[in-house]
Amino acid sequence: MQTIDFSRSYLRFYIDFKKFPAITLSHNPPTTQNEVRISAECRCRLTNRKTGVDSTYVLGASCKTERVGAERDLWLLPNADFCLTASTEEFLIVKNWQKKDMGVMRVPASLGVQPERQVGLVKEAWTRFSIDVKEVEARECKNVDEIVAATRGIQPMVSRTEFTQGDWTVVIEHPVKTMNISDREGVFQTDTGPILLPDLSPERLKREEKLVGCFDLAFSALNAPGFAEFIVLAPTKLSDSISVNHYSVPKRIDGTKNSIIEVV
Repeated sequence: MQTIDFSRSYLRFYIDFKKFPAITLSHNPPTTQNEVRISAECRCRLTNRKTGVDSTYVLGASCKTERVGAERDLWLLPNADFCLTASTEEFLIVKNWQKKDMGVMRVPASLGVQPERQVGLVKEAWTRFSIDVKEVEARECKNVDEIVAATRGIQPMVSRTEFTQGDWTVVIEHPVKTMNISDREGVFQTDTGPILLPDLSPERLKREEKLVGCFDLAFSALNAPGFAEFIVLAPTKLSDSISVNHYSVPKRIDGTKNSIIEVV
């Protein structure tokens, strides 16, 4: 079988500010162009069994908002976590500041406030865009003993979770960054994120402008073949006047097919 080598898989975009207007920035860039390579952190495939719609989305590694090429003061203040999710056509940018509703303006100001979740078309955001996914040979671990052996080794491991939601089939793949094992009790448990978790409920699909908007960021944990649990990034109230975006909403999905895969 094959799986993704996440260490060699990337989102790439290029923008020439002299030719192409920026729609995702909250500062005037010091340079006239920027070419970016972001490591892939998760791939999610959504297939609608009724319509035949088949879409693949990739999540890039989290980074921080910055002034690329400046002589000093490289970090924007207030600073935001930045996570990009995209297919070849759509994108979702999630930006999280120290609290919700910071009111950071985009540049130019005519674009309004920088959204915490910005959804759009790839062709409207960047001059060029591509997703490079490297597939490599791998084998599925058949039992806990094989998972324990793989964990004690040095080869990369990938987690794959498959489930259905309404008319949709979902396949989530991500590297196993943290694995817990106990051979005495025959236990393993993953702990990795952020990953992509779609909410394909009719209410969410109706509310979102594009399919990519149905994704939330979450951490994933699983220790058995038939269920997975997630902790989802969501608005979290600290006081009557202050809310933050935090991984605070647990979600369990039963009836999953979980696989732990070792790169060979």
